[in-house]
Amino acid sequence: MQQFVNTTLTGIGQGAIYAAFALALVLIWRSTRVVNFAQGAMAMFTTYLALVVIERGAPYWVALLVALAGGLVLGAGVERLVVRRVAGNEMAAVIVTLGLFVAFQAVASILFGATFKSFPAPVGLQGFTIGSATVAFTPFTVFILVSVGVVLAGLVALFRFTDVGLRMRATAFSPEVSRLLGVPVGRMLTLGWALAALVGSLAGLLIAGGSLVYPAYMDTVIVYGFVAAVLGGLDSPGGAVVGGLAIGLGLSYVTGYLGSELVPLAALAALVAVLLVRPQGLFARAAARRV
Repeated sequence: MQQFVNTTLTGIGQGAIYAAFALALVLIWRSTRVVNFAQGAMAMFTTYLALVVIERGAPYWVALLVALAGGLVLGAGVERLVVRRVAGNEMAAVIVTLGLFVAFQAVASILFGATFKSFPAPVGLQGFTIGSATVAFTPFTVFILVSVGVVLAGLVALFRFTDVGLRMRATAFSPEVSRLLGVPVGRMLTLGWALAALVGSLAGLLIAGGSLVYPAYMDTVIVYGFVAAVLGGLDSPGGAVVGGLAIGLGLSYVTGYLGSELVPLAALAALVAVLLVRPQGLFARAAARRV
């Protein structure tokens, strides 16, 4: 019984991390209709910026603000300098993000080195003690869950209750019509990339906390976060969180009871099953287009 409880709690913690990254993918999809495969590499880069700040003696929270600000600037810069060059061509944009993924990892290896580096956590990593047992649920897990909840609430509020969110969605669906209606399409796209990079930066810090970072440390999370976003629906922030938790729990059970070597296969099976049965995701409202 204790193994089941610990496996479940571990899955919730991992699922919250996947959900955080999936929220970044959902944000940029809803605001630009582009799947940003460079999201993880950009988050890795800002995590290194935070690590540099910490190594210079600054508190974790200062490093957190630096990483978030760095993500905001990085996302806006990528959109204005690179992605805008291929505006209107969704396939080209996706290919560009794949190139950026490789480029950011290469630059990070040059600037920060390719060795493993320890990244601190802002709160304890020791599991809570209940009676005589210690469970796999730590103060840092609570921090992750609260962070994901805050981001989810912020995204829902942004897209449902603000004019800026409405303009971002309109820009994503029909840039030409939005431009005719007076919406500053260019600024909305830049804002979407900037906010998505900010959320991705937070996800990068949550993943790195209490662990080791290196230029490719986000690669696995990119895959599982993408599966979580597809499972919940790329249009649904709430679906991203549910998908992240479902993937986290599912993979944790596979690890605990079947073997960690089956985890990639299980994630692939989940992705294929969703694409076959409900390609728009479990919580997306729009139906998939058949061509």
